[in-house]
Formats: sequence, structure tokens, C-alpha cells
Amino acid sequence: MSVKKAIIIEDEINGLNNLKNMLAENCPEAEVIGDAGSIAEGLQILANPPVKPDVAFLDISLPDGLVFQLLNQIRPITFDIIFITAYEEYAIKACEYSSIGYVLKPIDPDALKEAVARISTNRDAETERRLDVFNTYYNNPNAFTKMSISALDGIYFVNIKEIVRFEAEDNYTHIFLESGERITASKTIKAYEELLTPFNFYRVHKRHVINLNYMRKFVKGDGGYLIMDDDMKIEVSRRRRPAFMERMKRLHGGV
Repeated sequence: MSVKKAIIIEDEINGLNNLKNMLAENCPEAEVIGDAGSIAEGLQILANPPVKPDVAFLDISLPDGLVFQLLNQIRPITFDIIFITAYEEYAIKACEYSSIGYVLKPIDPDALKEAVARISTNRDAETERRLDVFNTYYNNPNAFTKMSISALDGIYFVNIKEIVRFEAEDNYTHIFLESGERITASKTIKAYEELLTPFNFYRVHKRHVINLNYMRKFVKGDGGYLIMDDDMKIEVSRRRRPAFMERMKRLHGGV
């Protein structure tokens, strides 16, 4: 078991102690090497050369500002990040789109274990680029165009409009791009469905989410199916077909 060195920046003493206790109990591989309660204290810890964390657990709102101010002052960042936060829609969406870890308060032990398991200790966790994606969405969600995909072989940064479709296989999802490239991610297709519905993606089958912009033809009949621009035939499930046809009517003014 490789040790993952952690620092915690959290201004509530009860929250800090709770997180330390939960890490000790549920994530013995995470060794807390420092903690802080403000941006100023966090900068002090991270300015100390021997302190080289693998991960920082960060509360977003601190007494002297938002933790992003701290992150912007210490870039480039070589450690992983897990936000510990109360529910805030933009922050959670920004984490999802950028593949940055987060755990909601009150902390669920299983969610904490899952977040810690995903920490990279090889110093090339692409934190810088993931933070750029995070900041872009968090600061201007309406102009958001790019997302990060945490795949089995690394982290990919893709333009959302270049994703043709998603295909589920057990707990993995294959993502097909306009270029013909295929990425396999260890995230369920349901997670992508929820994330990308605002971008004209639609679940047509339990195994398929498609980008509606890449549909070429819908073949009617008992076994109705779609033909995509990449020539792939995608089945539209019988259960989802009425809602899908309604969506088509709204998109094209009739099918």
C-alpha cells in the first residue's frame, strides 16, 4: 500500500478533526502531514520545501477568501486536489467536468474512500489543466466548451461538441469522438447522461447516450434504430422511443 501524503485546509476545527478521524479510520494509506485554517496559513505550509503533498483536501470557503485564491498563488500545482464542500451546484458541476475529486459535507465514508482511491501519486496528475477546466466552468458555465475525462490510461481533455456518443459496458463507458478515437472511462454512462444533457446529448437506450448533432437518420419500424454520422447503428429502446420521438419533433419540427 503506497502512502499518500495529505494536507487539509479547513477553517472549522470540528470539520478538520472529523476529516482527520475519518481518514485514519477509512483510508489508512492517507497520511496527514499538515493542516491550515485559512489561505494565509495554507500558503505558509505549502511554501515550506519539505512539504510535498500528494493530495490537498480543501474547503472552498475560508475566512480570508475562496481557496481558489490560494491555488492561483502556488501554481504550477503538482499535487492532486479533493474539495470538501457543502453542496454548491456550480462547484460540483465544475468538479465533474474537470475530473477533480470532491466529497460533500456531511462526509460519507464510502465517498471519501472512493475519492482517496483515485488520488494519483505520480506527480503528473494533470492538475493544472484540470484546474483550468474547473475555473472555466465555475466562472462562466454558459460559455463552457471543454471537459476532462478520467480514463483508464490517463486524463483526456476533449471539446464536448466533438463527442459523438457514449456506450456502456458494465461499470465502464466507451466514449467515441468525431476523430474516430475511443476513450474508455471508469464512470457509469448515467453520470455522463446527467452531465451532458444540457449540451444536446440524449439517452436512447440503457447502453447508449448520443450527441443529437451527429444523427444522420432514424429508421422507423418495430426495431427502430439510429444511423449516426460515423455509420454506427444505435438501437432506440422501445421504452424510450415515445420520449425520443417527442424530442425529435421539438428539434426538427416533426419527424
